[in-house]
Amino acid sequence: DDEMFNPDDMEEEFEGEGEDMPMSDDEEGGAMEEIMLQNDSIAHFDAHKDSIFCIAQHPTHPQLVATGGGDDVAYLWDCSPPQAPVLPASYESNPQPVERHGQEPCAKLEGHSDSVNAIAFSLPDGKFVATAGLDGRLNVFQTPQQPQAESPKAFASAAEVEEINWLLPCPNPTYPNTFALGANDGSVWVYTINEQDTASPLTIVQAFYLHQASCTAGAWTPDGKLLCTVSEDASLYVWDVFGDAAAAGLANPAGQAVVGMTGDDERFLIEGGLFSVAVSPGGALVAVGGAEGQIRVVGLPRLSVPAGQSASVGAKGAGARGKAGGGKQAAGARGGQSSAAAGQSGVILAALAAQSDGIETLSFAQPPLTLLAAGSVDGSIALFDVAHNFAIRRHIKDAHEEEAVIKVEFVNAGQGGNNWMLTSCGNDGVVRRWDVRGGTAAANGGLSGEWRGHRGGGEGGGVMGFVQGGGGRAIVTAGDDSVSLVFNAPPQ
Repeated sequence: DDEMFNPDDMEEEFEGEGEDMPMSDDEEGGAMEEIMLQNDSIAHFDAHKDSIFCIAQHPTHPQLVATGGGDDVAYLWDCSPPQAPVLPASYESNPQPVERHGQEPCAKLEGHSDSVNAIAFSLPDGKFVATAGLDGRLNVFQTPQQPQAESPKAFASAAEVEEINWLLPCPNPTYPNTFALGANDGSVWVYTINEQDTASPLTIVQAFYLHQASCTAGAWTPDGKLLCTVSEDASLYVWDVFGDAAAAGLANPAGQAVVGMTGDDERFLIEGGLFSVAVSPGGALVAVGGAEGQIRVVGLPRLSVPAGQSASVGAKGAGARGKAGGGKQAAGARGGQSSAAAGQSGVILAALAAQSDGIETLSFAQPPLTLLAAGSVDGSIALFDVAHNFAIRRHIKDAHEEEAVIKVEFVNAGQGGNNWMLTSCGNDGVVRRWDVRGGTAAANGGLSGEWRGHRGGGEGGGVMGFVQGGGGRAIVTAGDDSVSLVFNAPPQ
């Protein structure tokens, strides 16, 4: 006979019956990870399909921004948040809140075959917007006055290099609608736009070839007369683009640059190259940052000094003139506005090394402050006092939670504004504001506010850049997570 199940066994009770058995992950000590989402933005733009690498703000209409990204396109869009009714903030309420719509693009700027990694509006009035890409192409568009259904055609184009690293508008009022760019082959190009020349509207003003490796960054002096560029070959060159230095008798007869600093000078040498550059508000100092936290500060020629005095005027004489004009006699007073006479041009004024990794970003404060801020790959921000021998005033070691600091920039709110506020962003996906008043004992590093919304965490969600026009009352970001966020940053 077939063996039958004993009916008595059916009533047998087993210990633990009826209780849920743990999952295998629980047995191994695993647990569900709780993800906290926070979005402090008041508006967003999500038309890009890949990382946003660059952002620019219109010089006279700060609500108009331009972004370019890894999807090979750029967009113009209005960052003003739409006026919407106040809705419940909780999904437990009735009615439930609706999803916020992204900002609509005003125009889509096409014409690149690789990532758009630099973008800029022309000065002084933003009549043109230029895009530059890893395809080596520079495209210039007339800035649309109103939203366009169709993509506008490029007004002018140029393709002289393999890859473009950066793009900057020239602030010189004598040469409007002029741009400078740096390329991966080390070359530096300056173009100007001529609307009347329909056959060739984009003209090469200058091209420089002294860098021996990729040109990583550039900065104009505030008057737009000189252009400072740095390279992976650890060189700094200051170019007399329009001949103003030559007219003042300050040009270097031995070469194209008024100032040339390379690793041949052991005092200037930074092994690993230079990645960032900034010019003081008075145009007397240039700071360059490179590998292993190294910073060098170099004097620039003062084009306002008469040619007959350029060779004989020393630092003391320049200080006396500065004092007579209301400045200080200290070498770096007022952020360099009354420092660095002609005799200091090309002189290394400071060698700084407060941080442990590459200096990705530098920014000088506006007068009356005399501070230089440096953001590092080690996640820290250092503040140096220019007027007091570049003494370190604060080192915020955990400014961005051990993730690279990508950009620092002081707020420029004009005279009497909150120019003591420093804005920073990093690979942690967070934007922060720092009150730089006070010394090293400032509570929490002087943190004044922070805004979250990007993914961050070193997973391709960092903030690649930002703009903060209009006195810094709003911050608009370029996110590596393909989203641009608008944050409300009320004056402090």
